[in-house]
Amino acid sequence: MLDITYPPVIVTAKVLFKLMRQRVVVTGSESVPRKGGALLAINHTGYVDFIYAGAGAEPRKRLVRFMIKKEMMDAPGVGHLLRSFHHIRVDRGSGVQSMKDALAYLEAGEVVGIYPEATISRSFEIKELKSGAARIATDAGVPLLPVIVWGAHRLMTKDHPRDFSRSPKTIVVKVGEPITPTGDIAADTATLRTAMQEMLDQVIAEYPEDEKQPGSWWTPARFGGGAPTPEEADRLDREELRARAAKRAAKAAEKKQG
Repeated sequence: MLDITYPPVIVTAKVLFKLMRQRVVVTGSESVPRKGGALLAINHTGYVDFIYAGAGAEPRKRLVRFMIKKEMMDAPGVGHLLRSFHHIRVDRGSGVQSMKDALAYLEAGEVVGIYPEATISRSFEIKELKSGAARIATDAGVPLLPVIVWGAHRLMTKDHPRDFSRSPKTIVVKVGEPITPTGDIAADTATLRTAMQEMLDQVIAEYPEDEKQPGSWWTPARFGGGAPTPEEADRLDREELRARAAKRAAKAAEKKQG
């Protein structure tokens, strides 16, 4: 693919990271193949995860084509930029086309990034995974690489104000060992989730001590943080879905009356 905007934006992003006093730590990038297709399965804790997840493949001189929801891909300004990066538009109401697009990219030798949790994890733990990642990797015949991004949610996530201040922040990107699809989608999905959970635990345990704040909102409850437990997060997710449904119903009723 012809990439005109992607490489210079990466250079600009690195400069901005330094200006914002961010330390981006990448490990495991050697797992990303130098050539050929690969599917990166990334945990989802915030709105800017994908900006940092690509750093996991950058040392191998690979550009990642992320699967991004259509609301962002269609947004004025930023949507045009994302489309110029050849990212994949995802319509959650009908995901068939995005899966076909991802498969085509992988078969063409591209590296694709997917969020198997589908939505942001309010608990910052690994949620139950959708089977799409294992299914796409199986159909494309490419390795499935678990990836953990940790710290980016401190900048921008659900239920918390944005923080793009210059207070020092470490953002970790950890790429795991490739998982070779077996064809058993359920088993491969379980293997992926186990790998992601183990990697997340390791990343949190090794996070810089000077940035570990007792009871911090961005740390999982299991580690003594102030984040919701997975059960509380599920409740908040359900409430959000009900509120969205009510809002759509109200708009539809208003349109009908008008």
